[in-house]
Amino acid sequence: MNASNDTAPLVIIGTGLAGYNLAREFRKLDSETPLLMITADDGRSYSKPMLSTGFAMNKDADALGMMTAGQMAIQLNAEIRTHTRVTRLEPDARRVWIGNEPVAYRDLVIAWGAQTISVPVAGDAQDAIFPINDLLDYGRFRVAAHGKRRVLILGAGLIGCEFANDLLQGGYEVTLVAPCDQVMPSLLPPEPAAAVRRGLESLGARFHLGPVLERLERQDDALQALLSDGQRIDCDLVVSAVGLRPRIELAKAAGLKVNRGIEVDRQLQTSAEHVYALGDCAEVEGLNLLYVMPMMSGVRALARTLTGETTPVSYGPMPITVKTPVCPLVVSPPADGSEGVWRVEGEGNDLKAEFRAADGRLLGYALTGAAVQQRLALNKQLPPVLAELPQVLSLKSPG
Repeated sequence: MNASNDTAPLVIIGTGLAGYNLAREFRKLDSETPLLMITADDGRSYSKPMLSTGFAMNKDADALGMMTAGQMAIQLNAEIRTHTRVTRLEPDARRVWIGNEPVAYRDLVIAWGAQTISVPVAGDAQDAIFPINDLLDYGRFRVAAHGKRRVLILGAGLIGCEFANDLLQGGYEVTLVAPCDQVMPSLLPPEPAAAVRRGLESLGARFHLGPVLERLERQDDALQALLSDGQRIDCDLVVSAVGLRPRIELAKAAGLKVNRGIEVDRQLQTSAEHVYALGDCAEVEGLNLLYVMPMMSGVRALARTLTGETTPVSYGPMPITVKTPVCPLVVSPPADGSEGVWRVEGEGNDLKAEFRAADGRLLGYALTGAAVQQRLALNKQLPPVLAELPQVLSLKSPG
């Protein structure tokens, strides 16, 4: 592509929820600017949160996919390059490289998401450990799980518990192993965590909290997992749900500022002009929020910025609805460093936990079971995650 930067396209790297939703919002405001999307996978449009509902709904990867890359290209009036990896960013020249091909851009949006954290495991069955981070991952695991029944899940965080609930409802036997003393330790106080665990156990889940998986060996047609406390667990498949890490390697190599994620300002601009980051890979004023609500707030703000109306992103209260229907859960964790005390009330699995400051201000909550009905009232009391800035009076052209 030899276009000058003035006539070059908006380039979006990534066709997940962040990339496709940005493209849709951008096209509502600008139907003419050339749009190029680049993705390492097949470019199918799908909702990533649905990956942890597929077994309960008995849906394979094709059923979870909503539109093909070709259909999305027509809808968005865009060129979409699938199975294509960007190998280098060159912000000073306003171009990216695909192998030996330079691609110029007017503006670049990095929306390539996060990657699963892999844990080293000894033994001869590492290929039986499946991360599930996108539709292709889900499809591979779905094929491997056909005819099997015993699944070991590494991790008892949000994703691990969601997959456990889904697989249990899909008829599988599920065991969770994690080096923590409760489920979702970074999100929940002990009492709501115990409620979620009880709910999953009522479906048949087994928990081994504290040890880690040290070794995975093949045993005829099955697997045997050796834990660090000496326990052995027979299983057929292993799901890795130990967490996600924002993809920052190419950005760092290009000289962009990175921390946990790619550092961006309130306009989602990186340390380089005309380069933006959005979604799981972006760190906005120290916040790296791997959830749909902050991503959609960024989508709406960035689409306006890219069409000439500089718009800083802001995050209001952003509760997280966790897909554990056996024990419904909505949580709004207090910001890191918040000073306060958890107070819990309720019975059984119907709990309301409030995190309040010394002056009584509500800074976070966790609701389980029937108590989730109180979320709207509590949301009105929460402070914003990232406060709205005063109105920006001047407009900036993205070109």
